[in-house]
Amino acid sequence: MARFPYGGQAVIEGVMMRGRNNMAIAVRIRPEEIVVEEQRVHSLNEKLPFLKWPILRGTVALIDSLIIGVKALTYSANQVVEGEGTGETISPMEMTMSVITALVLGIGIFFLLPVGMAILLERYISNHNLQNLLEGLFRIGLFLAYVWGISRLQDIQRVFQYHGAEHKVIHAYENGEELTVENARKYSALHPRCGTSFLLVVMVISILVFSVLGKTDIWTRLISRVVLLPLVAGFAYEYIKFSAKCSDNLIIRILNAPGMWLQKMTTREPDDSQLEVAICALAKVIEVEEGTGVINAS
Repeated sequence: MARFPYGGQAVIEGVMMRGRNNMAIAVRIRPEEIVVEEQRVHSLNEKLPFLKWPILRGTVALIDSLIIGVKALTYSANQVVEGEGTGETISPMEMTMSVITALVLGIGIFFLLPVGMAILLERYISNHNLQNLLEGLFRIGLFLAYVWGISRLQDIQRVFQYHGAEHKVIHAYENGEELTVENARKYSALHPRCGTSFLLVVMVISILVFSVLGKTDIWTRLISRVVLLPLVAGFAYEYIKFSAKCSDNLIIRILNAPGMWLQKMTTREPDDSQLEVAICALAKVIEVEEGTGVINAS
C-alpha cells in the first residue's frame, strides 16, 4: 500500500510536518532540547464535501496551508523566544497580520506590478498574446529575483537548512527507511512536491489562464489577476499532484526540472541536529495518525 504523502514546512529553528488530520511542530529551543507540539488540523472541506472536487481542492489546500503555516510559525517563534528568554512572545493575531501584509505585498509585486510593466510596452507591442507572455516573464523574473535576494540573508539560510532537512526526512520515509539521521542524510534536499516548485508552476500556469481573457482594459486586467488567482492555484495544485504520481516519466521530469533547480536556492544542506528536529516532527505525526513508532533520531 502506498504511503501517505506527508508534507511540511520549515519554521523558526524547526520543522512542521502535516498528515491527513494532524500536524506536528518540532523546534530546537536549546542545543540539547527539542520541543514537539502535536495539533489537530481542520480543513474547510470537512463540512463541505464539494470543496474536495478537482481545482477547488487546490484552492482549499492553499488556504489551509496559509492558516496552518501561521500557527506553526507563531508556535516556533514563541518557543525560541521563551527558550532564549530574550523578549515577549508573539500573539497569533500579530503573526496573522504579518502574513496578511506579506500576502498583499506578494500579490501586488508578483501579479499586479507585472501588469503595469507590460502595459508600459503596449505602444511598442500590440499583440495581446505577446503582451501576456511578457507579463508572465516579468512575473517569473521578479519571483526569481526575490528568491535569490532572500537566499543571501544569513537568518533565511538557516531556515532553508531546515527546509532541506524536511525534504530529506520525507524522502527517507517514502523510501521505506527507518527514520534515522544516518538514513535521512543520504537523500536529496530537493523534493518534487515542494512549495517552491508549486509557486513556480503558479507563475507559469498564470500565463495560460490569463491569455484566455483576450484583450481587456487595464482595470479588468488588474482585477482579473487577483480574482483568478485561486483558479490558477487550483490548476497548479492538480499538476503538482499528478506529476508526483508520475515522477518517473521522462516528460514529467523535464517539466519539473525548473522547479527542482529553483529549490537549490530555497534549500540548504542541513546538519545532523536539524535532521534530528525534522525526524521528531515527522515521527510524531506518523505516531498520532498511524500508531507506529518509526523514530530513531540517533
